[in-house]
This record gives sequence, C-alpha cells and structure tokens, in this order.
Amino acid sequence: MANQQNTEQEKKMSLEEAGRKGGQATSKKHDKEFYEQIGRKGGEATAQKHSSEFYREIGRKGGKATSEKHDKNFYEKIGRKGGEARAQQNKSMS
Repeated sequence: MANQQNTEQEKKMSLEEAGRKGGQATSKKHDKEFYEQIGRKGGEATAQKHSSEFYREIGRKGGKATSEKHDKNFYEKIGRKGGEARAQQNKSMS
C-alpha cells in the first residue's frame, strides 16, 4: 500500500511542470505566425479595454522598476545599441 501511495504521488506533477509540458507541446504544434496572431489579438483586445492612461501608468511603473535595477552604464549601452541599429536601418533605406 505504501508503494502504491508513492507511485501515485510520483505521477502527480506540479502546476509549473504541467505548464511547461503544455507549452512545449503547443510550441511543437504551432509556428511563428500562430504566436504573432494570438499576440496581435491579445494586444487589440487589451487596447479596447484600456485607455491611454493605462498605458502611461504601466510605462511609468516599468520605467521606474528598470531604473531601480540598472545604473548609468546600462542606459549608455542600450542607447548605443539603439543608435547603431537606427544607423544601420537608415543606411539600408538609402
């Protein structure tokens, strides 16, 4: 009986593990376009539910959280990276 109980407990998986397995199975079934489409639909649904103030507020919160985690070097690095990407983009357009 004790062995049967252990086997049943071993069969149970955590919510995290179940989610991971489900995500892996889903990713095998669908391609990049599928995820782009559901992302677009989710974004559109969210935009219909919320005002521009909602987006300002989450932007403020995200900016504050990021600034608390990173220093001046981080911002210099991402600024440089963005500038290089923009220069490359402009170069390919001309």
